[in-house]
Amino acid sequence: MSDRELRPLRSIRITGDGRCLFRSVAYGACLRRGKHPPSDSAQKELADELRAKVADEFVKRRGDTEWFLEGNFENYVRQMRKPHAWGGEPELFMCSHVLRMPITVYMYTSSSDGPRIIAEYGQEYGKDDPVRVLYDGYGHYDALQPSVVRTQSRL
Repeated sequence: MSDRELRPLRSIRITGDGRCLFRSVAYGACLRRGKHPPSDSAQKELADELRAKVADEFVKRRGDTEWFLEGNFENYVRQMRKPHAWGGEPELFMCSHVLRMPITVYMYTSSSDGPRIIAEYGQEYGKDDPVRVLYDGYGHYDALQPSVVRTQSRL
């Protein structure tokens, strides 16, 4: 299914508590697995679990990841384990490996009427039905999901 077929995408507001990237990805992963959208408290729990696994994944893949992290590797991973540390591109990349799912990041631009893809991670896990997150350009992530389009069946 192409993005054109999936539009419009519906934005799901995610709590901005330092976990928004992890909450958004966990929300999308639940939907992708066919589960019900997680409640706010379940998002928090899932986000913290995902964050811990992402930090472990950095350590596991240190030889491949250390070069693109800012500053001292141990300090970076220690900081990332804290529940209110913001995540970004490196964490999205690790989320795709932890979940073994593709993740697509969207952003609204002044030249578009809808969100545009700005980054894709985990393409090796498939390209169909990625976890979708919306970046606001200022540090916050929300979840995105395709709107359900109902069609009338022909009798």
